[in-house]
Amino acid sequence: MINLTSVIKNIQARIFPFIIAFSALAVSASAAFYSVSGLSKLFAGAAFAVIIMAASLEVAKLVIASLLYQYRKTLPRLLKYYLSIACFILILITSMGIYGFLSAAYQETAAKANNIDSQITLIETKRNNIKEQLAIYTEEKTSINGAVSDLRSGLSNNVIQYTDTLGNVLTTTSSSTRRALEKQLDQAIERQTEINFRVDDLNQQLFNYETEIVEVTSNANITGELGPLKYLSGLTGKPMDKIINWLLLTIIFVFDPLAIALVIAANFAFEQLKNKTIENVYGETVPRKKVFEVLDAEPKVKTIEKIVKVPVEVEKIVEKIVEKNIYDKDVEKKLELLNHPRIKKAIKHAKRAGEL
Repeated sequence: MINLTSVIKNIQARIFPFIIAFSALAVSASAAFYSVSGLSKLFAGAAFAVIIMAASLEVAKLVIASLLYQYRKTLPRLLKYYLSIACFILILITSMGIYGFLSAAYQETAAKANNIDSQITLIETKRNNIKEQLAIYTEEKTSINGAVSDLRSGLSNNVIQYTDTLGNVLTTTSSSTRRALEKQLDQAIERQTEINFRVDDLNQQLFNYETEIVEVTSNANITGELGPLKYLSGLTGKPMDKIINWLLLTIIFVFDPLAIALVIAANFAFEQLKNKTIENVYGETVPRKKVFEVLDAEPKVKTIEKIVKVPVEVEKIVEKIVEKNIYDKDVEKKLELLNHPRIKKAIKHAKRAGEL
């Protein structure tokens, strides 16, 4: 009967190395892409040549990692040391390229954010200027409104009282004073109208600037891109550039070393898959399949019957038989004569002769 658990484990043992190899290739390919792109941006004057050089170095790095693992016991020591140092330096070069790629992407986004901040700052400066002008005109408007009220009150109270020659008190208005007050009132009303128009215009400009600030802020997608970094910057009290630098260093210290580790792990998995024998706990080389069959087999219970002899103490009963002499003394003496050697010898010869 086929053991289903053993079959599943056997399939897993054969598929898992390919999963490790696929993961290693995926991480290595993405690391190579980011590294080549970053290095080409660092050396933009010879971008195509840098791409060819960096791509060949990435392939060589993976080959070196596999070579060092596969032939770790047979490689010459000097060559092994050189390849190890070269692999480590290539990891640093790849990490530098990844850092350049990610930092360039951040700088592009940060430049857009700074541009938007500059636009908002400029608009806010114009808005603040309008607010200052509006405050001045508002104060002047208040003053002119008071002057208009006073002039109108003066016109209504433009009364002159005097006493004529007859001693009568006469009340009249001063035409010259009235003309002067009316002229001043007309000028004040004209200025009041001009100020009101100017204040309305300033309020409209202020509203337009406020609307422009909202539109610039809402139309930019930078808020969603840099929002988490701004939050971390505000939470830690550190500049956003320092936050992104820590994040990039964390990524590059994990990215390419993980790719190399997965390449070595894939080599190890395929090596384990190829080995048909394994050394057991007794130091014996046995077929690998047999070991797993023994490990996966269900335990069998075997009943063994064993007869154990248990010594039992037996109480011995000794009967002492006491013979009682029922014969008389003459007969006893005759019986004793039968034990005489000569008589025994005679009885023996008689038996041989058939007489007895």
